[in-house]
Amino acid sequence: MKMVFRWFGEGNDSVSLAQIKQIPGVEGIVWALHDMPAGEVWPLDRILEVKQQAEKHGFHIDVVESVNVHEDIKLGLPTRDTYIENYKETIRNLARAGVKVICYNFMPVFDWTRTDLFKEMEDGSTALFLDKVKVDNMDPQELVKSIANDINVTMPGWEPERLKALSRLFDAYKSVTRDDLWNNLHYFLQEIIPVAEENDIKMAIHPDDPPWDVFGLPRLIVSHENVRKFLNLYDNPYNCITLCTGSLGANPNNDIVEMIHEFHERIPFSHIRNLKIYEDGSFIETSHRTEDGSVDITNIVKAYHENGFSGYVRPDHGRHIWDEQCRPGYGLYDRALGIMYLWGIWDALQSN
Repeated sequence: MKMVFRWFGEGNDSVSLAQIKQIPGVEGIVWALHDMPAGEVWPLDRILEVKQQAEKHGFHIDVVESVNVHEDIKLGLPTRDTYIENYKETIRNLARAGVKVICYNFMPVFDWTRTDLFKEMEDGSTALFLDKVKVDNMDPQELVKSIANDINVTMPGWEPERLKALSRLFDAYKSVTRDDLWNNLHYFLQEIIPVAEENDIKMAIHPDDPPWDVFGLPRLIVSHENVRKFLNLYDNPYNCITLCTGSLGANPNNDIVEMIHEFHERIPFSHIRNLKIYEDGSFIETSHRTEDGSVDITNIVKAYHENGFSGYVRPDHGRHIWDEQCRPGYGLYDRALGIMYLWGIWDALQSN
């Protein structure tokens, strides 16, 4: 298990590389060029600049999260080929810098959905929260307005240019069925995976968050069956999944442990986080400790250990604790605690 930590870049993150360096066992950063619009080629000089910043602190940049997929690709529009060619060039540039894994997603419009970025918990900390009943009965524009008030940093999946085009995007998706989206994803994979293989980069799709349809938009990577379908869609060791325990774990019917046992050879990267599911399907993100939520973090780590997992792992969203002022879900303190919890489980298994 190789521990990495998501970092949003100089001047764009409340957490510094110097602070990350003090977390035991972290060997690399998970990064992206967050100011690059979806569909544009990532310049090699910008990539190498991040690499240089990371290497000053002894970190690698093996994992990128995320190279966003342009909506025209998801929609299957004639313009998609131009954006796919740009994506291929970005893969080649990332390979030149030594990148090994690209995490991406194929979620229509919204990369992730929450109704509260700072929901207060019983202990006084705050965390990301999704009120499922509220989302099921609200207009997406209403959600954007309420969330936008809490955003003062760049939020992947909630970029201003994306939100400005919200009405147009929803109109465009009205004619896109679930089968259409699967077909458009297949087309993308057919074009991208051969280039990824040539450049020795694993393409690891992120599950949909939450793992069900939102605002009438179809979601694909939501279940054990659908993960299997995706991996068989283009059966190649470079077509992989980023197994996110929080995204898939929001549906209690998903058995994450079984997924790891079946798909471990196609999981080069994993997000590990916990959440507490309520009776109405709503959920709040908790500490990583198994007992604090509904996701069996202990047995998830055990499953990775049993399968000799040597991929990359990062603690995913944490609570906001000890009065830390930080990006929603991405403070220093709770994610550092999460890392030590994960190492504690792993080290205990190693000693047995």
